[in-house]
Order: sequence, then structure tokens, then C-alpha cells
Amino acid sequence: MDKPKPDTLSAATRDYLKLAWKILLPIAIGIGVVLWMFHREFDGDVWRSIRWDSHVVSCILLGWLFMAGRDFGLSWRFRALTGHQLRWGQAIKVNMLCEFTSCVTPSAVGGSAFGMLYLHREGIELGRATTLMMTTLFLDELLFVVSIPAILLALPYRELFGFGHNAFTAGLQTVFWAVYAVLVMWTMTLFVCIVVKPHAVGRLLAKLFSLRWLRKWKERAEKLGADMEQTGKDLRRRPLRWWLEAFGATALSWSSRYLVVNALFLAFVPGASQLLVFARQFVVWVVLMASPTPGGSGVSEWLFTTYYGDLIQNAGMAIVIALFWRMISYYVYLAVGACIVPGWIR
Repeated sequence: MDKPKPDTLSAATRDYLKLAWKILLPIAIGIGVVLWMFHREFDGDVWRSIRWDSHVVSCILLGWLFMAGRDFGLSWRFRALTGHQLRWGQAIKVNMLCEFTSCVTPSAVGGSAFGMLYLHREGIELGRATTLMMTTLFLDELLFVVSIPAILLALPYRELFGFGHNAFTAGLQTVFWAVYAVLVMWTMTLFVCIVVKPHAVGRLLAKLFSLRWLRKWKERAEKLGADMEQTGKDLRRRPLRWWLEAFGATALSWSSRYLVVNALFLAFVPGASQLLVFARQFVVWVVLMASPTPGGSGVSEWLFTTYYGDLIQNAGMAIVIALFWRMISYYVYLAVGACIVPGWIR
């Protein structure tokens, strides 16, 4: 009788193969859409017309600097939320892991879904880490909820969503307001769970894991709920200054992300309204929350070139800007994550 063949792939190797697939899929989708747009719209004269002088190069470097400012803001927030328990190196690593997760999962999932595991790996109790990641999610959603009305007051509605009454504009507005309504309700729910009634989450977990097929994890679930409740009580006692620091770090991170696009427009379309370019990023990221693709790959490139098309007036130039935008704000995190995650898995 033949002996079964030994498993030639170790568990670590299988994990690396799964990781490679998760990295390659969004890259393939994004590059595929870009190539399709290049084939359909790109004009070689546009690329040749670009003068790669000190102004263009400086603006591209400024875009990278803004992206570094975004990572600084998120790392600062992790340190603030943990009471500076995390060192800067740990906070940066957690941030990069969360960003990598966001790149390889649908936008609705995001890095927050696994952030509590990354924080727990750095020494934060799991229940506390879960509540802190819920707090980061609450701060992100709160920024969107309060910023949109301010933007609508600062800019004409027609300019914000693009001129014309075509199907794209109508669809964009429908998706945007639907997602925004969900964000408002979700933000209110998070506020109740984190600050108003943190004990309610613990009770819900206790009831859920009292079910027969979940009972073997009941003790762990109760410990998780107790930690979350304790952290929620601690958050409620935090002074206003602590919340302002966390919200300020959140505003810095998102603003820096949006200013990447401003830097690229300053390089390639300097005549565009910088305020309008910045404001439209809020619409882009709200809509991308409904994207089913990993990290919004494919959808992001198409949405960017279509939505900003009226400001660029050249489809080929829109593709060039979109490509630089995704390189700075997306593909770099896939590369960094691919270097960090294997060691974290081990």
C-alpha cells in the first residue's frame, strides 16, 4: 500500500501564496482598467507635451510628502488613543498593516476590520484594541459627516458634482447620498456603542455566545465584552483635549491624503480650482466606500478620470494624473505591506 505523500508546502509557504494572490489581484484589476483607459483615450502627444521641469517634479514630490503627512497623522492617532503606550515604530507598523489590509479587501471592510489584531500583537488587550479600532472608525466617519455640510456651504452644488445632467452625474449623486445616509446612521451607532452604552456590546456578545454552537467560546467572548466595556468607560472619562487631539490627527491624515491630488493638479493642470479639487476628494472617498473591489482598484481609476474630467479637459491627461495618484496613495502600501506582513504572520 502506497504511503501518503508528505505535504511539501509548509504552513508559512501557504500563507505567503495566499498573501501574494491578495496583492496581485488588486494590482491586476487596477492596471487592467488603466490599460483599458489608455487604449481607449490616451494620446501619445499628451505625454510628449508634458515638460518634466522642476515645477512638475517638485509638485510630484510634494504629493509624496503629503502622503507621508497622512501616515504621520494616523500613527499619531494610534499613539494618542493608546495613551502613548505604542512607540512611534509600533504605531507606524500598525498603520501600515491597516493600510495594506485596506488595499487587499473591499472598501466596505477596510483596515479597521483587522486593526484590533495588529494592536493586540503590539501588546494592547484584545477587548481594548477592539474598542480603540471602533473609535478610529467613529472618528473617520465623524469627519465625513461634519465635513460634507461645510463643503456644500462653501461650494455650489453643481460644481461639486460636475456640470451636466448625464447618467454619470445622476448615478454619482445617488450613490453618494445613499452612502452618506448610511455613514450618518453608522456614526450614531458607533457613538452609542463606544461612549453612551458600552455595556450594551458586552451584553450582546454574552447572549450571542450563549447559543449552543458558540458556547465553547463564551468565556473568551465575555472577557472581550468586559474589556470593551471597561475601555468604553475609560473613553467616556477622557477630557475634551484628548478627543480633540485624536480628531485633529484624523483631520490631518485625511486632509493630507486629499492634498496629494491637489499637488498633482498643481503639476499638470495648474489652472484648476484647488478648493474644488480638494472638496471633490470627499465625494470620491464616500463613493468608494461602496466599491466591491479590493481597495477600490479599477473603480478608483475610472471614477477619478470621469469625475475630474471637466476640470482637466483632456482624457489623456486625466489618465496620467490618475496613474500618479494611485501610485502614491495605493500601490506603495501594497509594496510596504508585502514586506511587513510575512514577518507579522511568522
